[in-house]
Amino acid sequence: MAVALLATACASGGSGGVPAPASVNLTGKIQLVSYDGCDDMLASLRTLTAKNVGAWGFGMPMVALEAQDSMPAARSTAGSGSAGSYSTTNVHEAGVDEPDLVKTDGSRVIVVTQGVLRVIDTASRKVTGELRLVPREQSWMPADLLVSGNRALVLMTQGGGLAVDTTARIRPMLGPKYVLVDLSGAPKELGSMSMTGSHVDARMVGSTVRIVVKSTPDIAFPEPKPNAKDAELLAANRAAVERAPIEAWLPKFEIESGGVKTPGRVKCENVSHPAEFSGTSMLSVHTLDLNGSFGTVEPISVAADGDTVYGTKDSLYVTSNPQLWFMPTVLMPEAVDPPADPVKPAPDPEMPTLIPDASPGAIAPEVQPTHPEAEKITPPTPGVETVAPPTPAPTPKAETIAPPTPAPTPTAPPERTEIHRFDITAVGSPRYVSSGSVPGRLLNQYSLSEHAGQLRIATTSTPQTPNAKSESAVYILKADTLAQVGSVTGLGKDEQIYSVRFIGDLGYVVTFRQVDPLYALDLRDPAAPKVTGELKITGYSAYLHPGAPGRLIGVGQEANQEGRQAGTQVSLFDVSNPATPQVLGRFFQEESGSDVEWDPHAFLYWPADGLAMMPLTSWANNWSEGSSALVLRITDTEIAKLGTITHPKIAQQTEFAPLNPGIRRCLIIGESIWTLSDLGLKLNDAKTLDDQTWIPFS
Repeated sequence: MAVALLATACASGGSGGVPAPASVNLTGKIQLVSYDGCDDMLASLRTLTAKNVGAWGFGMPMVALEAQDSMPAARSTAGSGSAGSYSTTNVHEAGVDEPDLVKTDGSRVIVVTQGVLRVIDTASRKVTGELRLVPREQSWMPADLLVSGNRALVLMTQGGGLAVDTTARIRPMLGPKYVLVDLSGAPKELGSMSMTGSHVDARMVGSTVRIVVKSTPDIAFPEPKPNAKDAELLAANRAAVERAPIEAWLPKFEIESGGVKTPGRVKCENVSHPAEFSGTSMLSVHTLDLNGSFGTVEPISVAADGDTVYGTKDSLYVTSNPQLWFMPTVLMPEAVDPPADPVKPAPDPEMPTLIPDASPGAIAPEVQPTHPEAEKITPPTPGVETVAPPTPAPTPKAETIAPPTPAPTPTAPPERTEIHRFDITAVGSPRYVSSGSVPGRLLNQYSLSEHAGQLRIATTSTPQTPNAKSESAVYILKADTLAQVGSVTGLGKDEQIYSVRFIGDLGYVVTFRQVDPLYALDLRDPAAPKVTGELKITGYSAYLHPGAPGRLIGVGQEANQEGRQAGTQVSLFDVSNPATPQVLGRFFQEESGSDVEWDPHAFLYWPADGLAMMPLTSWANNWSEGSSALVLRITDTEIAKLGTITHPKIAQQTEFAPLNPGIRRCLIIGESIWTLSDLGLKLNDAKTLDDQTWIPFS
């Protein structure tokens, strides 16, 4: 997994700090056909996998939790509200659709929840079709949708990853399943494809879907003998690898159509590999035209890992950070001592918490609460005093036994993000174009952006040294070769990225630990990108959304100056002058959170009416009360709360997969706001928020 660091000199511009390592141009190091045949491929994979297998198999994939670094990777966003009369899924790139649990074309709403696909007619406001996709006992299974015309693809990302059985052996779990559905009449299943491994993500351009899946070798390791030493287990596992056939590595899938199941595997000639790789992971891309059927296009694979997908109309990028899959220990967030006199955030949207001075060394002014409810935000009660255990009696010197020498700690691979780019302009399988890498780790797909022939990528790096301080950077790569052109480093010293947004030639990066610096970047000269402005405010934005011209909307958490979260905040930034970004208005709801923070699909911005809406959950609410939908009006200068929408409450449930009464998505269709939960759809007037119709799900 660790890529050879063939660093080359390159131009860079920065805001101070030690220059970061250069990116690695891997062009020519990966070939679409990289083996002479299956025998050559098997010999290579056996050798490399044996070197990377451990005493307990391939190891459990775990994500390191550094200080404040527990933000799940968000996948996308909801509704931009352009010239049409209905909102669409809010996606990263226009014209590139992303899976979500609800889709609409204005005349229909297609929803998948609790294992059931439903079609709702927007004129009659009635459910006109239902299709149960899984047994009721599996209704917990997460699923998303992609829709083109009268065809829907349901992506059920069940299982995936690895599991440990009763004998402590690591085995693949049940993998994802994709179902093609005909929507022309009553919903009808046309076919499905199941596979081993785990779902990464998918993108659709036109009616063509690219599905990205990763898998591990299907090798049955011997059961460990009682009291077996690690060296014995390791030797047995390596022997199992050396005996494994090529089929253990080739990703397999099964297509079902008309009651007939057809097994398949990725062909050897469709597998590529980087110059250096572990042999323990395979990344596959499957192609499906929703107007066709499964199996008409051969999948391709790369002997690499992948965890983030970013797509444009012409390119599909898959990135991975090997270090995320190499964690001998889990680093817990460092504790922050409660302040003696904590600073409370300002919950009044009329009085935003501002720290406009972005000059070097500027000290954030103390902000006093402007709302009585702010006094409820207090630091947690200190823990119980720790009593030191009694000192044990000394052991006689003659009986002192030297402790065993601890096993050496494995060396983690470099904290670098590998990037693989595929050309998807032609019909059929994607074509490999280039690969590269940059220092650091990605937050999510919004850390990537292709523009004017350049790929911009924002990462956070933490040096592998004691007491190392993290910092962030933005790298500019040529999109065709992924060779580095320029960089700007030194962002957010001792902080990490919480959100990124690239808009044209400009970029915006939010880093956070105790306060939220919003950096504005000028990217017009790829060889010399630079920071043009910086704004410090309390709290942070976990998602950034383009607003009106010169405006940026941020959704995240308010916090005091010690970094303690206090509740949902929505900020309106004036970025018309990149040198002096400012806060124009702020909304704050104490003791609350929103799905938008980790899944921007939950955010809807409707610029025609200046509406913004999102699910909002109160920390004080119990489960049965669910969440509400917060509706805001965002003008060119301020944010105002219009109100909230709620769904009916339900009694506490005892089922294994109980219904979620919380609102998960918001749509605009005509003059109505449609909100979705597991219970049903509710319609409210978009201007007054008056209740109109409740459409319950049976």
